[in-house]
Amino acid sequence: MTGLSPLGPERDAIYQPIAQEIETQAAILGISLNDAFEERDAGQPEIAWRLVRLSVSEWDRLVEILALLSTAMSRHMGDARAVFPVRSVAAERFKSRVMVDYVRMHELFDQLVFRAKLRFQLHLRMLRRAAGTLSREFRRDYRYGDRTEDRPPEMWERFDYYFHDFDLVAKETLLSCRMLLACLPHSSLPAFAADLKAVVRRGVRSTALTGGR
Repeated sequence: MTGLSPLGPERDAIYQPIAQEIETQAAILGISLNDAFEERDAGQPEIAWRLVRLSVSEWDRLVEILALLSTAMSRHMGDARAVFPVRSVAAERFKSRVMVDYVRMHELFDQLVFRAKLRFQLHLRMLRRAAGTLSREFRRDYRYGDRTEDRPPEMWERFDYYFHDFDLVAKETLLSCRMLLACLPHSSLPAFAADLKAVVRRGVRSTALTGGR
């Protein structure tokens, strides 16, 4: 996230743990799916599908963390005193058809809203719904391939597109968190920090539980 103004030591210390948690979970998911693609290309379809199966739980974990972060941001958004630097997400940055269509629809609504705080709220809602939509599409294809063993190249291409878009949504959610931190008054930082710590603990606990299966 280059080109952003520094948060300052106190706010950066609040931001970095949640940023590292989400970036780590996204990297783990990306590695699982990339390994699945490599095994498929190497002629090992069963190993490839086992890796896809593993990526489902990784995907669900990241969705949960993003949802908890979105909830925490919505809870504290009313405390912000500064003007929100609202950021639009262009449909052209996405690859999956479902996300291109969804973001284009959001862009139309966004043009009708002029209040910065309301636009930021709509932006958060869009990101949360985008994560849910991508998860449903990913799981739909996964369940079909798992049940029928029909796994055509088009399905693998959609997996690639879904992850690209999901990773983009995760990055945009993190950027929104950073923007909110920059706008919160000093008096609101301890409560927001406590909520973000709870999100990180939830992510770590979910990882430990899954790793112990």
